Amino acid sequence: MPEKQLISDLKAGSHRAFDSIYRLYAKRLYAYCLQYCKQAEDAEEIVEDVFVRLWTLRKSIRQEESLKSLLFIMSRHLVINAYRRRLNSPEYEEFVDFQNSAGSEDAALQVEYDEFVARLHRVLRTLPATQQRVVQLSRMEGMGNKDIARELNLSEQTVKNQLSLGLKALREKLGYVSPLLELLFLLN
Repeated sequence: MPEKQLISDLKAGSHRAFDSIYRLYAKRLYAYCLQYCKQAEDAEEIVEDVFVRLWTLRKSIRQEESLKSLLFIMSRHLVINAYRRRLNSPEYEEFVDFQNSAGSEDAALQVEYDEFVARLHRVLRTLPATQQRVVQLSRMEGMGNKDIARELNLSEQTVKNQLSLGLKALREKLGYVSPLLELLFLLN
C-alpha cells in the first residue's frame, strides 16, 4: 500500500494501516534505538512509545509527511529524553555523589565536555551560511527537510545536499566523536 494511502487510512483510525506501519518500521526503529540505548528493554520501550504517540497524534499527521522521517525523528527525541531521564535519576545522582566524594576527575571531564561543546559551535560557525542554517534547523530544532526548504526558500534536494555537506564537514573538523556524543549533538 502506498505511503500516502497508509497515512490517510491511519488518520481515519484504521487499525490495519497502523499494523502495516508497525510491521514496516518497528524492527528498523528498534535497531536504531538499540544503537544508542545499548539495552534491549530501553529500545523496546522507546519503540512502543513511538507507536503509541503515532496512534495518539495520527489526526495531526500531514499527508505530505514521510512516515519514515516522522518515526525516526520521534525515536531520536525519545532516545534523548530517555538519556536525560537517566541523567536525572536518583541512581545517577547517587553515582555522581559517590564519584565526587571519591575525588574523581569529574571536574576534568566537565571541562573536556565544555571544550567539546565550544569546539562544536566554533566549527559550526565556519560552515557556509546556508549549510550552517540547514544543520541548525534540522539537527538542533528538529525540522524536516520539507519545512526547512519552505522556510529558507530552497528546493528539498538543496536542503538534503546542504545538510549532508554540513554534517560531513562537522564530522571531519571535529574528528572522532563517540556515538553518545553524536546522539547528544545530533550529528548523524
